[in-house]
Amino acid sequence: MTIKTIGFVAHDEKKSELVGWVEKNQAKLEQLSILSTGTTGGLIQEKCPQLSIQRLKSGPLGGDQQLGAAICEDRLDAMVFFIDPLSPHPHDVDVKALLRLAILYNVPFACNLASADALLNLL
Repeated sequence: MTIKTIGFVAHDEKKSELVGWVEKNQAKLEQLSILSTGTTGGLIQEKCPQLSIQRLKSGPLGGDQQLGAAICEDRLDAMVFFIDPLSPHPHDVDVKALLRLAILYNVPFACNLASADALLNLL
């Protein structure tokens, strides 16, 4: 599997964890095209301005669905989605739809640090 485009999204309580992971791995990530939901992408850009990130809408405002569309259109090869399992999310159905599409279209996705590291080893 060749990963050319990766998507990033994180729930509020996991955003700093994802940003830290991206900072630690930015040398590998520089060679990829990056799609990210708006808020998460903005936080990543602040810490890693050398990364080229296409920011979509915020997750609850349609960003999760935009990532889902990228999966359906074969424009997303992998996804890192740090999910907060301990907090309720008003847009939970969007999250489930995004994960369902990743599974349906056989797009690898990481939901925590360990799986994100494993995904990055595919590069």
